[in-house]
Amino acid sequence: MSHSPSSALSVRRAPALAAVTAVALLAATGCSGDSGASSPGSSHGGNTRSTDRPKDLATQRLQWKACKAPSVAEGGGTAPSPLPGGARWECSFMKAPLDYAKPDGDTIDLALIRAKARDTKQRIGSLIFNFGGPGGSGITGLPSFAQDYEKLRARYDLVSFDPRGVGDSDGVKCESDRQLDAYFAKDSTPDTPAEVQTFTNGLAGFAAACEKNSGSSLPYVGTTNAARDMELMRKVLGDSKLYYFGISYGTELGGVYAHLYPKSVGRAVFDAVVDPTQNSEQGSLGQAKGFQLALDNFEKDCIARGDACALPGTTPKEIEGFITKLLARLDKRPIAGIGDRKLTQTQATNGIAQALYSKDFWPYLEQGLDEADGGNGALLLALSDSMNGRDQYGRYSNLQAANVAINCVDSKERYTVAQTEAKLPEFRKASPVFGEFLGWGLMSCTKWPVPGKWSTPDVSATGSAPILIVGNTGDPATPYAGARAMADALGKGVGTEITYHGQGHGSYDSGNPCVQGAVNGYLLNGKVPPAGTVCR
Repeated sequence: MSHSPSSALSVRRAPALAAVTAVALLAATGCSGDSGASSPGSSHGGNTRSTDRPKDLATQRLQWKACKAPSVAEGGGTAPSPLPGGARWECSFMKAPLDYAKPDGDTIDLALIRAKARDTKQRIGSLIFNFGGPGGSGITGLPSFAQDYEKLRARYDLVSFDPRGVGDSDGVKCESDRQLDAYFAKDSTPDTPAEVQTFTNGLAGFAAACEKNSGSSLPYVGTTNAARDMELMRKVLGDSKLYYFGISYGTELGGVYAHLYPKSVGRAVFDAVVDPTQNSEQGSLGQAKGFQLALDNFEKDCIARGDACALPGTTPKEIEGFITKLLARLDKRPIAGIGDRKLTQTQATNGIAQALYSKDFWPYLEQGLDEADGGNGALLLALSDSMNGRDQYGRYSNLQAANVAINCVDSKERYTVAQTEAKLPEFRKASPVFGEFLGWGLMSCTKWPVPGKWSTPDVSATGSAPILIVGNTGDPATPYAGARAMADALGKGVGTEITYHGQGHGSYDSGNPCVQGAVNGYLLNGKVPPAGTVCR
């Protein structure tokens, strides 16, 4: 994911946190969050860097306690509500090496959350979730979607975590809230040399703040180390195999884990699948096409509703023209937003993208565009705030900081201005609305102080148990083709792909009975659905 102001539209953007915060955000034209002051580490307690450690980290005993409210770094909010039947959420910290090359050196504390299985006699083990990002907090993500996984809790402890660099797991810190307000409002599609200079200065300033505030962590927050953390977690939780549910970026993390530890894979599901064969440029271009497809589907739906559609135009192309003209006006003159904050072109584009993560948000997108055309940008700005992890009190989670840090230590590409400008025509062709933003996003890691590791991750996993791959034909953030690419890359006999003809990011949380039946049948009973299964 890019760390330019258009960072929302990135190859590995996760919907889980964005969708959850949007629900609360739209209720109050702000974001979710508690009103009390909080700081990273407050929800679980303690420092996240320590030399106090057991001799063998795999034998450590976790101290589970009732969960407090998530910290601001995790997204804020209230303590998770009890589950059906009154079961309570439990939280703990697990120690892991800061640097796996120095296993006897410093450790970091990784924040964990769990809900115990209902049927202890039929319990399979722990089902570990990663909801994507990278940068999404599992401490807030799992309780937010727990009702969707209640059937799986019959035989699994549901477990999630803040990956290293995220939330309360030695979370990366960069700019202040006030600085981030200015950063996310900046023009991320520069048109003049002066605007280009302002844009690149913003990238450099953000990277310098990350190095100043979290420099000692930055080399160690990559996906490979997160996968090693999951292997340690498997051992600490007492499971002979890893049972895993990865969504969006979580599919890439799961693929890297399967490559490193193929014999440790038990049952795994990848939903909203990242294409592991694409480098950052290919992924961004594919996502430009994916968001454009989702916008096209939104426009067609609006036209099909006739006079009930609030947007001007009698064809999808005319609605798209209305949107591009609105964005062009905002580029020249931002409009009233929330309080003294205005809606800029960049924030409007972020808001549009946020609403395309779920068909449930299409009515908000229609309303927000209509209101912005009349000079009221509050709703689109609220959606943009949700995408960027900002609550209604002006506090940011560390979602974006962690996202940039993880992406940039993973990806080795570093684009110059000239290289980026040469790519823009192809991006504009892919999407008149999102293309230029994603094109300039190629420079996300150009100023980053830590080198990247790969162009594409190795997810080959010969010898692994079957991994169920679920692709959604209407997914904007992880286009459908990525599912087949992941299945092929995992290797023969490992990846089994099924298809969901739907809208939005991901498939299982859509509630589609066919998708949920296939996933539940595999995770609960070990029944692999026939490859090529199609759900509608």
